[in-house]
Amino acid sequence: MPKIALVDDDRNILTSVSLTLEAEGYQVATYTDGVSGLDGLTSDKPDLAILDIKMPRMDGMELLRRLRQKSDVPVIFLTSKDEEIDELFGLKMGADDFITKPFSQRLLVERVRAILRRSAAREAGTGGTGSEATPSRALIERGHLVMDEERHTCTWKGQRVTLTVTEFLILQSLALRPGVVKSRNALMDAAYDDQVYVDDRTIDSHIKRLRKKFKAVDDDFEMIETLYGVGYRFKEQ
Repeated sequence: MPKIALVDDDRNILTSVSLTLEAEGYQVATYTDGVSGLDGLTSDKPDLAILDIKMPRMDGMELLRRLRQKSDVPVIFLTSKDEEIDELFGLKMGADDFITKPFSQRLLVERVRAILRRSAAREAGTGGTGSEATPSRALIERGHLVMDEERHTCTWKGQRVTLTVTEFLILQSLALRPGVVKSRNALMDAAYDDQVYVDDRTIDSHIKRLRKKFKAVDDDFEMIETLYGVGYRFKEQ
């Protein structure tokens, strides 16, 4: 039974969303502010977190910043219509998805299902004993880049690069065909289910964060190329 953490200071949302998710078979832990949410997320790690942005004591952005220092758990933000800047900032920090208030409960359930499906390979990979060799089909090796699809791990020059589920899927799509330009629409299809709409700036923000993470381990990293007006590609070596 997947566990979902819900952090929001609106008790009506806590109650209604919890009832909906529990009816779908999920286990839900609720927190009324960012401080208690951070404590709960680090002591009892969920499979997915849903965070409100505007909260007392610690807002959702600060909660995500601190959470990303310790965990790559998928995160969905709940945001108001007038918080576009916050949305862009949140994507750069590693949020996986945004849902704008007011939202339908059915939409939220579909987004939750989509992200949990995308993280299923990583969860399955953690259950291995390590005694069996990883099948070659599960590895993507492109020069210094090594991606393990089953274990959801990524290394560059032997150094671990921690990626969210969405970032992993976007990089995987690019690395599978070096030199081939992938449009933003193609990358959307690779990283999101059909029923989930995202716009161009969402993909751009994920690409920027990918570059930042790789440059943190190698300042000379320039393998993800931008072709303005067309899309992105992983450089051929």
